[in-house]
Amino acid sequence: MILDASTEPGVDFFDRDVLLVAPSLIGAVFSLDGTGGIIVETEAYRADDPASHSYSGPTERNRAMFGLPGTAYVYRSYGIHWCFNIVCQPGSAVLVRALSPSLGLERMAERRGRGEKKLLCAGPGRLCQALGIDISHNGLAVDQPPFMLTLPAEPQNVDVGTRIGITKAAEQPWRFGLRGSPFVSRRF
Repeated sequence: MILDASTEPGVDFFDRDVLLVAPSLIGAVFSLDGTGGIIVETEAYRADDPASHSYSGPTERNRAMFGLPGTAYVYRSYGIHWCFNIVCQPGSAVLVRALSPSLGLERMAERRGRGEKKLLCAGPGRLCQALGIDISHNGLAVDQPPFMLTLPAEPQNVDVGTRIGITKAAEQPWRFGLRGSPFVSRRF
C-alpha cells in the first residue's frame, strides 16, 4: 500500500475513520518536548471493535476516546507501562506502536536505561518510556505543545498486518508499518 499524506494534522485530519488515519500517520514526525522520531508502526481501534477500550461505552478510564479528535488517549497496560493513542472519530483511536528515534536520543536512552537505538521506541511501552509520556498527557491535543506532529511530505510504503498483543478481534488487518523499517516492534 502506498499512501499520500496530503492533509495537515488537526481536528479535521483526525475526525475520520481510524482505518484511514492509522496508515496516514506512518512516516509522520512525532515528538514530545524535543524527544521523538518518525512513526513507523500504528494500530487502529474502532468503537465497534471488541478489542477497543471503548467497545462497552464511556468509562472514567476511556473518557478521552470520546473527546475531540486529535487528542491523546493514554492508559496503563497491565499495570506496567503507558500506551499512547490518538483519538479519531468518537470511540476510536490509533495506538502509536513504534518510532524510528531521531530526536533527543541521549534523553530517551537515559529514560529507558539502555542506549540501543533499535529498542528505544520499538513497542508502545518503550515508546512512552523513552518520550516520557504518562497519564498527565491524557486528553491533550497532539498538534499543540508539548507535542509536535508533522505529516510526511511524500507517499509512504506501508505494510499491513494483524494486530499484536490482543485476544479479541486479533485477526483484523489493522496494524500498519513503514515497509522495511528495522524499528517496528515486530516484523510484518
